[in-house]
Amino acid sequence: MFPLLQTYLLFLLSFIILTSFMISFKLISFRLKIKKNLPSPPKLPIIGNLHQLGSSPHRSLQALSQKHGPLMLMHFGSVPMLVASSAEAAKEIMKTHDLKFANRPKSRLTETLVYGSSDITFSPYGEYWRQVKSIAVVHLLNTARVQSFRQVREKEIGLMIDTIEKSHDSLIDLSDLIFWLVNNIVCKVSLGRSYQGLKFTNLLARFVNVLGTLCVGNYIPWLSWIDRLSGLEDKAGKVAKEFDEFLEVVVKEHLDKRRKRIDHSDKDDQDLVDILLDIQRDDAIGIALQRDTIKAIILDVFVAGTDTTYASLVWSISELIRHPKVMEKLQLEVTEVAQGRSMIYEIDLEKMEYLKAIVKETLRLYPPIPLLIPRESMEDVKVMGYDIPAGTQTIVNAWAVGRDPTLWEEPDEFKPERFLNNSIDYKGLHFELLPFGAGRRGCPGVQFAIVIYELALANVIYKFKISLPNGVKAKDLDMGETNSITLHKKSPLLVMATPRF
Repeated sequence: MFPLLQTYLLFLLSFIILTSFMISFKLISFRLKIKKNLPSPPKLPIIGNLHQLGSSPHRSLQALSQKHGPLMLMHFGSVPMLVASSAEAAKEIMKTHDLKFANRPKSRLTETLVYGSSDITFSPYGEYWRQVKSIAVVHLLNTARVQSFRQVREKEIGLMIDTIEKSHDSLIDLSDLIFWLVNNIVCKVSLGRSYQGLKFTNLLARFVNVLGTLCVGNYIPWLSWIDRLSGLEDKAGKVAKEFDEFLEVVVKEHLDKRRKRIDHSDKDDQDLVDILLDIQRDDAIGIALQRDTIKAIILDVFVAGTDTTYASLVWSISELIRHPKVMEKLQLEVTEVAQGRSMIYEIDLEKMEYLKAIVKETLRLYPPIPLLIPRESMEDVKVMGYDIPAGTQTIVNAWAVGRDPTLWEEPDEFKPERFLNNSIDYKGLHFELLPFGAGRRGCPGVQFAIVIYELALANVIYKFKISLPNGVKAKDLDMGETNSITLHKKSPLLVMATPRF
């Protein structure tokens, strides 16, 4: 028996050595294709630089860029990864060579979670992606459509204000209230009604958590068994199944409602599912819109719209608590604009320059997705003088760009005044501020998210004096981050809310 065991161990050792040699040879060959060697942190056999990501990859990659430069070639397992950490590098990738970097790399998790990556965010570049992107831009998230949901936003924000007022100066979990505010708005706009309960909250949290988990099989395919052993594949499968069952019920409810409705021309109360079903019925985009595509697009709007907007609102209010003079200045602005009315309305937002500066400053410090969704080069391309081969995955560290000391004075300080009389915006034209990406792969839902963000923030600050409980000092507020695809505040925001009037 022992000779057999020795033979097995010898075979295993030989296999590992041979595999390591093949991977090293592949990586060396890849580096030889780069005529001008890119700065590259030292890497280990097999895993490459994966060990250097740490618990906060955006922070770890920023630290590495400060040592090795704003454009680095790293290796996540056997996958070459170009990491951009400056506005100049981001501009070359997302503007100068936007088309060449317009592809998305294949991911085992998104294949499972998002209907074979058939949504807008993760689908590979090509005709199919162009068609689903046009659905969002032309039919779902255009200016007129976003404005048509004004009453939904104002009503839900009014209900949240009522809930806070009824707290009678008791401790409230503002993180939880903001989550349900954003969730209710997004649900009513996209699905036609709200969906509440712990089961629903847990499903969304699990989806985001799984999506942000490192999948070993993406980078070292022959070690994909680790994802099975860790339970990641099983978790992804269960979340995908539960979300599909939920979305299937939503689509069936809409189809049943349409069958019962006599007048099909009434579009006043349409939600996004209704619009997608109209496109499917009328064949309005020239391709057959499959059931799974409808569910994938709705999943995109629902998850991204809820998770990122909710996270940004919590960060804004947290920073205002920590900076009472900024809070006071914002309260003066919203009070002057409101002119004694019961709440701030959307028509008022354009008059609030300081509010908009606070939103920009929050997005600079806390971009919702700090490492923008990876891209992949579709052909050989030269970036900042370096020759990058086709098939190179690429990450833009929006968090590092937003804290670059060569771009921003006191980059780690919350100073909204820096955006007053400043043309820099977050819409993808200024590469110093990239919370929503830029170019072809920029987020199509910016306008949809920002109006919720601004309106909710303006009304909470207008109506209430927000303070920390039990004499906790503002400077001691926990600003720790979660380790996920979205940058969330780690601990809930527990506050006292006292009516101002």
